[in-house]
Amino acid sequence: MLDICLLGTSGMAPLPDRYLTALLIRYGGKKVLIDCGEGTQVTMKIVGWGFKSIDIICITHYHGDHINGIAGVIMAMANSVRTEPLTIIGPPGLHRILNGLLIICTDLPFKLKILETEIATNTIEIGEFFITTIPLNHKIPCLGYSIEIKRPAKFMLDKAEFNKVPQPAWRYLQLGESVQMDGKTYTPDMVLGPPRKGFKVSYVTDSRPSDKIVSAVAESDLFVCESMYMDYPDLEQVKKYKHMLGVEAAQMAKEARVKNLWLTHYSPAVPTSSLNVAPATAIFEHTQLGVDRKTCTLTYED
Repeated sequence: MLDICLLGTSGMAPLPDRYLTALLIRYGGKKVLIDCGEGTQVTMKIVGWGFKSIDIICITHYHGDHINGIAGVIMAMANSVRTEPLTIIGPPGLHRILNGLLIICTDLPFKLKILETEIATNTIEIGEFFITTIPLNHKIPCLGYSIEIKRPAKFMLDKAEFNKVPQPAWRYLQLGESVQMDGKTYTPDMVLGPPRKGFKVSYVTDSRPSDKIVSAVAESDLFVCESMYMDYPDLEQVKKYKHMLGVEAAQMAKEARVKNLWLTHYSPAVPTSSLNVAPATAIFEHTQLGVDRKTCTLTYED
């Protein structure tokens, strides 16, 4: 199972009923946090998933509503007596930004691994997580993220026996390694079934729509995307600051054939009570308004 929690849904500034946009993903006792605006540690505390097992923090860009809370979260992690290294991923400038923001985080009981990546499509493998960066079109360098959990093919006993694969080789073949024994070469396809679908969650905020986004988030189980405003009357406003409408997010979700779309990163000028998802669902039926601490659990299909 993979658990997802949208910690906050506000863009630019927090509101009394909306924390700043951040997403938490939990799988196999490990967690990935995407973005970390002011107050993220508070909404995390409300959720109650804990701080200690956050292994990766991904930052989209360096506007304050996406990173100002990182010192608080890291101090909360230190207070939880974490000792394992923490990986932080972000666009160019990450070292410089963290040197300033974390100056108060002294004597941390864990090491920081800082991965500063270019504005391009790259895949970073950390444990079970395959993290693909998505180049976005914002006013400053910005990345989206697609996070996948690969699912290994199923071991087929009847296939192994039919191909007369010796039992000592099974373990290695299940791990995708070829094995040579008694002058013969055994390959994983001799014991494994067809590929199985894993999990894919994608996150995009602070960008104009693009074909690159559509390609990167294709077939996602969940696509979390910004909706600074919802409908076309506000198009010039979002174009000016390189943000996105909810209807534009819905169009990308439709083209990318994702399963579900959660909207987030709403303008603080739009009260929560005024948010209307109807224009977006008219384009992509499986669109939902994100709300603070909205959660879901993904399970394997077979």
